[in-house]
Amino acid sequence: MGADQLRVYRIPFSTNVERVALALAHKGMDVEWADVDPADRSPVREISGQDFVPVLVDGDLVLHDSPRILEHLEERFPEPALLPREAARREELRSFLDWFNQVWKRAPNLIAAEEEKPHPDADRIAELERELGGWLPRFERLLQGRDFIFGDELSMADVTAFPFLKYAVLWDEGDDHRFHEILREAMPLGDCYPRLEGWIHRIDALPRA
Repeated sequence: MGADQLRVYRIPFSTNVERVALALAHKGMDVEWADVDPADRSPVREISGQDFVPVLVDGDLVLHDSPRILEHLEERFPEPALLPREAARREELRSFLDWFNQVWKRAPNLIAAEEEKPHPDADRIAELERELGGWLPRFERLLQGRDFIFGDELSMADVTAFPFLKYAVLWDEGDDHRFHEILREAMPLGDCYPRLEGWIHRIDALPRA
């Protein structure tokens, strides 16, 4: 790998890896992908000290956690931007990112954890599924009169949310992740969310690095 080349460690169908792949393609950046066997994450552990992907290697810098990687890419390669230039709008968008990563993602993560228990609590799972489905109208309203979550251009909000929300509509052949099935089962769109469905197809048509 050259001194200026980016390397990203990934596993198949990772939602967090797709965030980074969308951002890199938007910025027109080349990347060397390092594919990792999900059953043997020792290469990830050796480079980053932990087991989760994506892991970005940028020269001497090693970063894990997709929100941190997205922020680094935005700082390192500011054009084309994924964050607004105006300070107030930037903070508004970052508030959305914090909500999505810390609040919205809580429900599917808790469902997955509950299912792994020896005696899962079906009532608790149903409650969390209702919570997850209950957020769908918010996204539908955010997309009223605009093509992307925060306006007329792709932003970090779209890149962050799409790899998770897409399971309401899309499914990749060969994807056997139970977490992704949880997302699909808890977010039935029906005919109630045409703007959200259109947004999912619109983002899915964008390139990935």
